[in-house]
Amino acid sequence: MPDTLPKHEPANRQISLLALLPAFLPALLFLALVVSPPLNQDVAAVLSFAERMAAGEPLYARLIDVNPPLIFLLNLPAAWLAQWTPLDAVQSLLLLLLGFCLLVAWLCMRLHPPRGPAERAMMLALLPLVLLVAGYDFGQREQIMAAAALPYLFLAERRIEGQRTGGAMVATVTLIAAIGFALKPHFLAVPALVEAVVLLAAMRRGRLGAAFRDAVPWGLAGLWAAYLALIVFGFPAYFGQVVPLVWDYYVGLGDASFWQVMLTEELFTASLMTFCLCLFTARIGTLTLGWLPRLLAAAMLGGLAAALVQHKGWSYHVVPVWMFGGLLCGVALSRAVDALLPRATALRLAPMLATGAGVALTLLVMRGGEAPWREFNYHNGPVGRLAAWLQKEAPEGRLLVLSPDIYPAYPALNYVENQPVLRFMSTWLLQSVYETCPENGARFREPAQMSEAERYLYESVAQDFAARPPEAVMVARDAHIPWCAGQPFDMITYFTRHPLFAETWRHYRPAGETDGYLLFERKD
Repeated sequence: MPDTLPKHEPANRQISLLALLPAFLPALLFLALVVSPPLNQDVAAVLSFAERMAAGEPLYARLIDVNPPLIFLLNLPAAWLAQWTPLDAVQSLLLLLLGFCLLVAWLCMRLHPPRGPAERAMMLALLPLVLLVAGYDFGQREQIMAAAALPYLFLAERRIEGQRTGGAMVATVTLIAAIGFALKPHFLAVPALVEAVVLLAAMRRGRLGAAFRDAVPWGLAGLWAAYLALIVFGFPAYFGQVVPLVWDYYVGLGDASFWQVMLTEELFTASLMTFCLCLFTARIGTLTLGWLPRLLAAAMLGGLAAALVQHKGWSYHVVPVWMFGGLLCGVALSRAVDALLPRATALRLAPMLATGAGVALTLLVMRGGEAPWREFNYHNGPVGRLAAWLQKEAPEGRLLVLSPDIYPAYPALNYVENQPVLRFMSTWLLQSVYETCPENGARFREPAQMSEAERYLYESVAQDFAARPPEAVMVARDAHIPWCAGQPFDMITYFTRHPLFAETWRHYRPAGETDGYLLFERKD
């Protein structure tokens, strides 16, 4: 009998893989979605800034944005790849992101080979889906952070269980995790809660001293300190100019109350899911299911905290909750089946469990989400229509965008390879300084009455426009600014008060309107 078992194992594996084909369909669906247009608007805007950095425009001196530099630095390889190869920037970015997801999946499987047939089937089907399930939000910092955290969570389970791990593997996982968590300060809630679980587990086992000597948390802290030093010395304008601007004008912009944010469709669903799964993992034992479910629950809680702190309730803020929660459910279910059922039964159930988990996660994120609907309607939607117009009127030309929103200018201009001339991604600063009407009851403040921030924006837009007159101009009808003096806020009227802007504006004529945006093209 002992000699016959190894002979039948390859056949079992082959049957499992064939039976798993339906379980791969959700991941294949999301793979098709993430490589289809449109690219997420925030991802597209960051990529555009990275292209301009690669072309020589300095960040925080010529390019002004509220985000710390790391996300722009991570986008530079895509910009360079687009310069050196026939690929455009969007294709380059998607290729690198998918390569990153493959690396993450490989690291997870190396760190923890599945314990039984059900877990093996679940990991093969669910792990790719989890990495792609962000859909339209693929490439957002939340998706990158959650993907970067997965090998760290698998390593955390090994650390709790006292398993030895090679130094190169530990260093690689720590570096990837440190980069992911450093993308936003709020993300540090995830490793804080995960390390708390690791310490509590060490206390239960009487290994607290060894836990404090663990290289992983110290490595994370050292890398974050190095990144902070890079910002201070490599990008001094960020703390000197951008952070005060963000603190004074951006943090409170459109700020909703806690309950307004909590009761949005995305955050309420994510909060309910997090509460239920945290309660579930607190009740189950670790002997059967291991520590990974509890670690994933801690990561979910950290991801939810990061979403709540941002006070927006946007769909991509809860992407880590779906990713961590989906994997938690799959891992817990499959490990329970492997532990509690005979191997032959687990082998038969494995494909059905993996398929069911994948379909359930797919339906959860598709309901009320933006994918696949934006992809299905791309050509008839705002981005597709604008991209078609730009391709006709200003292919690969310069473009001025005056809009409080990034969408749909981004990603339309990315697909047409337009070069934005404005140093800002949007006019959010104008929106902030005009949240209330001027004290004298006028529609606009005169230059002498402007704050330093408004005057900077006013002068910068005029200078950028005149220095590199674009082939086309997009202006939003709705500036997202309240009426004052019985008038709406008209951005053309506002900026043409500046002599430099007005002189350049004389060379433009109306060319149409689409989705609330006035389009202008240069006459000569």
